[in-house]
Amino acid sequence: MSPSPLTVDPRLQVNGPREALAQRFSEVRAHSLALAAPLSAEDQCVQSMPDTSPTKWHLAHSSWFFEAVVLRAHVPDYVAFDERFFYLFNSYYEALGPRHPRPLRGLLTRPTLAQVQDYRAHVDAAVQNFIATCDDSVWQQALPLLTLGLHHEQQHQELMLTDILHAMSCNPLLPACQPAPGLTHRPALRIAPATPPLRWLAGPTGTVMIGHDGNGFSFDNETPRHGALLAPYRVADRLVNCGEYLRFIEEGGYRRPELWLSDGWAAAQANGWTCPPYWLVPGDVRAPAGHWQIFGLQGVRALDPLAPVSQVSFYEAAAYAEWAQARLPTEFEWEAACGVSGITQMTGQVWQWTRSSYDPYPGFRPLSGAVAEYNGKFMVGQLVLRGGSSATPAGHARPSYRNFFPPGARWQFSGIRLAKDA
Repeated sequence: MSPSPLTVDPRLQVNGPREALAQRFSEVRAHSLALAAPLSAEDQCVQSMPDTSPTKWHLAHSSWFFEAVVLRAHVPDYVAFDERFFYLFNSYYEALGPRHPRPLRGLLTRPTLAQVQDYRAHVDAAVQNFIATCDDSVWQQALPLLTLGLHHEQQHQELMLTDILHAMSCNPLLPACQPAPGLTHRPALRIAPATPPLRWLAGPTGTVMIGHDGNGFSFDNETPRHGALLAPYRVADRLVNCGEYLRFIEEGGYRRPELWLSDGWAAAQANGWTCPPYWLVPGDVRAPAGHWQIFGLQGVRALDPLAPVSQVSFYEAAAYAEWAQARLPTEFEWEAACGVSGITQMTGQVWQWTRSSYDPYPGFRPLSGAVAEYNGKFMVGQLVLRGGSSATPAGHARPSYRNFFPPGARWQFSGIRLAKDA
């Protein structure tokens, strides 16, 4: 079986594919800089743990992708901005050479932020020139890679926000990462009886089609489209909110091993988990208050009981589901439920943990060439999340999108949707 082809975003067909791509390229690249703009140079250099990366590194790596995958491969006379950057900003592509160790990215005080910005400008100019001048045969080869590069950068835009939020959460000052003009702070937490109860919706059953349908862009891990057999199940119409999760905490959720998977209980005990990582207990010395608070991109705010709970691991999500006498949906149940009448908050809030391991679909083949390492090599030891979060760039998510993280990851915008057997 031949490798799954890269598909092209239909937006690139508007007003001519080259002109549309050039415009889209400028928009995506500018958005990365806009996300980083509120941060200082010091903010953009920090790495708070091995699983995160500095903002400056994200800005450079997304440029490296275009340079290494497109320009170096398709422009014979391309002159690199700095040959050393191919080593510094490679992430995990073994086929493209050695790389600087991931846990040490925070030590890269050089190149400076200004030099990284110059690097981006160099790559931007080279890509725009390539789009305008390459011959048609090269264009047909490069268009799918350019499109992949844009979606790759959008992934890193979300990672920039999740990673800097984690870094700022480690700062005792709890500084805001983003401005919040006109933000109206909600009152102190009150668990109101007005919280709408969960409604349980019947999901599609029998053989349902799962995976990308071929219209528009998709990553290779969303293919091939195939049938999955679903037994009768019900899915919650909305996400679990902070007020509900607080009741889980208050009723001993983090002290009851019978609710937890074995590895999850071990992780919770080893790391001292007692609540989601960005929740501030009443009286926290970093932001003293008589009520629960939460730290987010706009700084410290009163905990909103109606907001979806976020930054929880798969282990916490599974424990909550057990406490609620429910379970997490499989990724196939989740995707099939997207079209169910009455379902809400499927995207734009938090990524939603599923009970599915990140495995290849039947007949999956990775992409060919340098991008063969994009997704397939990570199909072990990870859980699938579906949906999309408040940090996901507009238009980037879709029902077939498969995000994935290890079960203990809790710095992402990840939350909970419940399911039950019918």
